[in-house]
Amino acid sequence: MIMQLTVFLQNEKGRLASATRTLAEAGINMHALFIADTQDFGIVRIFCDTPDEAAKALAEAGFRASLTPVVAVRVANEAGGLSKLLEFCDTQDMNIEYAYCFCVNNEAAVNVLKIEGEGVEAKLIEGGFATVSPEEIYAA
Repeated sequence: MIMQLTVFLQNEKGRLASATRTLAEAGINMHALFIADTQDFGIVRIFCDTPDEAAKALAEAGFRASLTPVVAVRVANEAGGLSKLLEFCDTQDMNIEYAYCFCVNNEAAVNVLKIEGEGVEAKLIEGGFATVSPEEIYAA
């Protein structure tokens, strides 16, 4: 599992810049950032080198931040790569709360999944999927 930093932000000018500045001033290096938004707020999902320190720095600066365990799975960067993974998850009765993907190179993509339950990574590995370690995310 990888610890993802989740930050809830008011959808107001300058809030994202302020949050990222807070992390920069704390010496925290971000490796990936994804935003889901509504008219009133945004949910920012971040992979960074020190998630515990990042959550603490943001909380001290008045931001609402938490750590969320997610699993990252490497799949072939080809048509149907994600579909195969999701179909496998369906056969294992895994409920995917949310997901996002990014391309690492021409050969591989990383699919990040928020799945509740025990043994998710073991099931994925047993099913022939390669999970991605935090170190690999940071090197991507």
